[in-house]
Amino acid sequence: QVQLVESGGGLVQAGGSLRLSCTASGRTFRTMGWFRQAPGKGREFVARMTWGVYSRITTYTDSVKGRFTISSDNAKNTVYLQMNSLLPEDAAVYYCAATEQIRNTYNVGTSYDYWGQGTQVTVSS
Repeated sequence: QVQLVESGGGLVQAGGSLRLSCTASGRTFRTMGWFRQAPGKGREFVARMTWGVYSRITTYTDSVKGRFTISSDNAKNTVYLQMNSLLPEDAAVYYCAATEQIRNTYNVGTSYDYWGQGTQVTVSS
């Protein structure tokens, strides 16, 4: 059974940092990503990592570039999202997502086949 389990959310002051973790079980994925959804808003792509034969590809949405970093520990089948310089507008439920498939784009939720349960990130101003 495939599972994605997120952890690491919480309450942080603006300017602070959090690290989210997502551990996959049951399968190894080609791409794992992070999305977020704030109250009253749609689901938004945050970052993704794709493992190629010789390299890894990472992409970010513009609003988090330079502040967030996606990384992985392949031995643990885990991806991380290090979030620095957090802003109140970063507050949302963050979801981990994964797919084995090769897609034309990984910036949309429909490109992913598996999802975690979400972890809440709250940023106080």
